[in-house]
Amino acid sequence: MWYFGDMQRVPRGVFVLVKEIMRHVLRRPVVGVAIVARDEGGRYLLVRRADTGTWALPGGTLEWGETLTACIPRELREETNAEALGEPKLVGVYSAPWRDPRFHGVTVVVECRVRAPDPRAENPVEIREARFFAEGDLPAEMAFGMKDMLDVVRLGREPHVE
Repeated sequence: MWYFGDMQRVPRGVFVLVKEIMRHVLRRPVVGVAIVARDEGGRYLLVRRADTGTWALPGGTLEWGETLTACIPRELREETNAEALGEPKLVGVYSAPWRDPRFHGVTVVVECRVRAPDPRAENPVEIREARFFAEGDLPAEMAFGMKDMLDVVRLGREPHVE
């Protein structure tokens, strides 16, 4: 038995059970979206992350009660000031735990056309810069293993599931 101040005795088994429940609740993959966003001229819209300083696809995590179709335009607006044009197309689903050192994420990657006359982030603490890249000017390295996500679109590959 364990004692907690004025609390009654709590059987040790309760703590083991609570610990097991919390392990399952807190150690679940986080679901997010990454967007291969291109303008009408075919240029790719990327963001420079503040935490790593590297370029990445715009995107983020799904909010509680939000659908992926609602998350896509919200993240585009927040991270790039872009507007999605038309329906997104599935590029793949990525789930390798090594991709993001912060947490285990399941990332749904989509492609969509965008309009962004003034690319910029709403929150410069998270995203330092948003800008378009021509095919030949794309960065060689990208954050969180996103280069292969982008390459599915660039190279015309079939959707990928990992």
